[in-house]
Amino acid sequence: MNSSQDTPEDAFMKNFIVVGLGVSITYINVIFVFAFFKRSVFYTDPRYILYIHLVINDIIMLFLTVSLYVLSYAIHFMNSTVCSFLLLFASTTSGNSPLNLAGMAIERYTAICKPLHHTQLCSVNRTYILTGLIWLLNVLPSLADIFILLVNEPICIFSKSIICYMKNVYGSNQHFIRSICVTALYSLCVWMTLVFTYVKVLQAANAATSDQVSARKAQKTILLHGLQLFLCLLTYVTPHIDYFFLILFPKYRTVFMYLNFILSNILPRLLSSLIYGVRNPNLFRYTSPVFAVAPVLHTLLMLEKGSVCRGKTDKVNSFYIDFNPSTIIYSH
Repeated sequence: MNSSQDTPEDAFMKNFIVVGLGVSITYINVIFVFAFFKRSVFYTDPRYILYIHLVINDIIMLFLTVSLYVLSYAIHFMNSTVCSFLLLFASTTSGNSPLNLAGMAIERYTAICKPLHHTQLCSVNRTYILTGLIWLLNVLPSLADIFILLVNEPICIFSKSIICYMKNVYGSNQHFIRSICVTALYSLCVWMTLVFTYVKVLQAANAATSDQVSARKAQKTILLHGLQLFLCLLTYVTPHIDYFFLILFPKYRTVFMYLNFILSNILPRLLSSLIYGVRNPNLFRYTSPVFAVAPVLHTLLMLEKGSVCRGKTDKVNSFYIDFNPSTIIYSH
């Protein structure tokens, strides 16, 4: 982010909004983390394990990305070794989200469409193995970026001071090809998984209910997920959107980069907490006393639950409403 094009007033407002949103979203996420570790019932449910892994990953990612954003204004140059480690963790946590999203989608698909095999396929041990595999699959591309840098540049590059920005540090053609290949492969797998599981879950919900109100509620939930997925897509293509608009409108470079940063890195984390955490009755039950708006949210939740879960459709719809995977960011 080239802060030299911003006036002091614009720079202050941008940093104030970014830091304010980051702190607010982190506060909400920390509440859910405390609720998870205080209740042993969550430890044995793969759905909540995957969700809290996503929340913790979001906390780390928000801290790193917001810190890098503020540092781009506070200090224009940073030691390349420190910058490389920060980008390593930032890109790894960014890449964890899409794969975690796919895992949550598969878990919900198994619970709803294959309930007899859910306990066996989605055990706690396998869930922890999956989270470890997610980290491994995303740290390897990040380490590949450092390896490519070592091949193309002399070792003294790590003693220099540079502008700490992904495209500035990893801007070679090899980095670009690596980014395109990994992004295309991961995004294709995630989107195919999400579309398949969404269609199957929606078919199961419609087949199990004759209540039109419940069906409409399910459709609205799918639309919310669609909004999340749209933001996920933005995070995959944000670097290319930046490049495209910077060529056409170089005068508004910082404006486009700022809006893309908010849409792809900050906003999805807010929707993740509100859509999944607040709407989930079990999580909300242990976190509602902390929120100042808890009575209002509790009333809305009860009204929603009463309008959706009726008669024989209660089990299917409660499973379906909880199918709220979070959004994706990917900073490569």
